[in-house]
Amino acid sequence: MQTILLPEKVSRILSVLSGAGYEAYAVGGCVRDAILGREPEDWDITTNARPEEVKGLFRRTVDTGIAHGTVTVMLGSDGFEVTTYRQDGDYSDHRHPDAVVFTASLEEDLKRRDFTINAMAYRPETGLVDLFGGQEDLEKRIIRCVGDPRERFDEDALRIMRALRFSAQLGFAIAPETREAIREFAPRLQLISRERIRVELVKLLVSPHPDRLLDLAECGITAEIFPLWDTMLATEQNSAFHLYSVGIHTLKVVENVPAEPVLRLAALLHDCGKPACKTTDMGSRNHFHGHAELGATIAEEFLKELRFDNKTINDVVKLVKVHDDRFPPKRKNVRREMNRVGTELFPSFLKLVLADTLAKSNYALEETMHNYTLVCRLYEEITAAGDPITLKDLAVKGSDLIAAGMKPGPEMGEVLSRMLDDVLENPEHNQKEYLIEKYAAL
Repeated sequence: MQTILLPEKVSRILSVLSGAGYEAYAVGGCVRDAILGREPEDWDITTNARPEEVKGLFRRTVDTGIAHGTVTVMLGSDGFEVTTYRQDGDYSDHRHPDAVVFTASLEEDLKRRDFTINAMAYRPETGLVDLFGGQEDLEKRIIRCVGDPRERFDEDALRIMRALRFSAQLGFAIAPETREAIREFAPRLQLISRERIRVELVKLLVSPHPDRLLDLAECGITAEIFPLWDTMLATEQNSAFHLYSVGIHTLKVVENVPAEPVLRLAALLHDCGKPACKTTDMGSRNHFHGHAELGATIAEEFLKELRFDNKTINDVVKLVKVHDDRFPPKRKNVRREMNRVGTELFPSFLKLVLADTLAKSNYALEETMHNYTLVCRLYEEITAAGDPITLKDLAVKGSDLIAAGMKPGPEMGEVLSRMLDDVLENPEHNQKEYLIEKYAAL
């Protein structure tokens, strides 16, 4: 019999419910992850106790989704969702059930779930309850819908994205009939909120298998949520510096950067301006002049459409805009680039540049890597020395200029900018007396 070691607080909740005469099981993703030897993010519990009965058994509860039978039980600072066995009604919006009906049957509750690997339940006295072959699918490394996949995707189109996301997170294949239903129902993603699409896309991007982006295209998903990706895959580069199409090169850059949302998004979008900028010379070589600037505009539109937060948008757009910056590896040039990129974002810029370089051909690679290594070394020296990079690093503040007789206004900003330009070139000039004497009288 399959044995799962439950956290103490989960065991306590199950014990309280069973002690009161109710059935209760850990259910869903936590059971899946425990079987796989992964640390579950959350532990969810399903029970035949009604919400009001659950609330009566525990001192602290929160009505997180009581209309759908969910109560969060608080034990200390930890919350655990406890949901009554239920059957879902029709899904007229192809996302949420119009109504739910509580049931006394665990089987009815499990059969409404999305994939077999998420439709298993466990309690110590019963062991694993696996009515739809979830454990076998875990062993075979397969994502398969519970029951008819067309019914599951018709009920909730977000499950299309979830299938690909689980495939990427776990490295599993998608069962043929489930994949075919994904292709058929992909247009339904237009009915799903952009916020929910965003969450699933980011989870896929930061997974161990972001190459599943190719599956999104093959299944018709990107045609609905990111059609430019299909164009990027079809855009050949025909350049001595490149081996792959824009899309495949992009995928390799995504794989080469650390699994952080901003970096993976920047990698995904860094060359998104190339298809629109493509030109071909007399030698049949392709060029993409201005693609970074255009790509930054396209990236901003895409990220806003998916409702990303402002900081993420600003950081990703900045990285897309500067990713192709190249300059001689001199200390003053690195300081200026740090000023352009931002000191906080500069380490991410270096990681993106390296990933971009490694996803190209070997043409001029030795020289490129030599320059890159020098830039990294100079960045470390600049940081250790505390060279001035931004206005806040200047030895002169606005208040100093006012004290020197300058009125606040645009002229003051121009003077501070000239001072900063000076010290970026010559850090030793960052002295109040020198800067005021040279610039404040202008």
